[in-house]
Amino acid sequence: MNQLRRALSVCRKDFESYYGKPPLITWGLLFPGVLMLAVYIKEPKAYLGLSPGIIAMTLLFGNTSMSAIVVTFEKRSGTLVRLLLAPLRQETIILGKMLSAGLYGISTSLVLTVGLIFLLGLRLENPLCFVLGLVLGAVTFSLLGLFASVMVREVFEAMTLMNFFRFPLLFISGVFMPVERFPAVLKPVVLASPLTYVVELLRVGITGKGYFALWLVPAAVTLFLSCISWQLAVRGFRARSYQ
Repeated sequence: MNQLRRALSVCRKDFESYYGKPPLITWGLLFPGVLMLAVYIKEPKAYLGLSPGIIAMTLLFGNTSMSAIVVTFEKRSGTLVRLLLAPLRQETIILGKMLSAGLYGISTSLVLTVGLIFLLGLRLENPLCFVLGLVLGAVTFSLLGLFASVMVREVFEAMTLMNFFRFPLLFISGVFMPVERFPAVLKPVVLASPLTYVVELLRVGITGKGYFALWLVPAAVTLFLSCISWQLAVRGFRARSYQ
């Protein structure tokens, strides 16, 4: 419990120092909002089918970008070293930074969702499944961003590394096209993407239907991937956080 309080203190520190700044709040709200509005203007009847993918994409970019930027900046300024020298376990620091990045991504995704509900009439057929997709996706993507951040020293290097896998994921994860419409030869690649399972959880939450017979399948896979992401982040911090 003591370590949890310390992790929450790290989370609060990050929010006060980084996430509460107007530019980050504006970017987090405008990026998904403008994208969804563009989809709606082009094809008003298609926004419902694309909304799970757009929300998942908001979660992906928000969590990975913010967690990578914060840690990379702190490595450059020396703040991370001072934090590591404090009487805190590295796992506590990782948990705190994961919580701050995850809350940022969830907040922006929820603002987009609320806007779609009140402005465009979006309905949630399974709210519990939708929230589960947001939480598990935020945890997984935040940890992946933390892992990428300790591999490099500069912010632009972190963004380059993140974009190396983020943009390909957008086109092989059911963001713009349902999994069932992909050719059979691409199905193994689609099912290897962590974003696919987050999109499926959000799709079940919004439409009540998904590619898998049970929503427990994408939930279990996403939980498993979040555990792998945790291990990657912990090992990355142990190996390269002082470099």
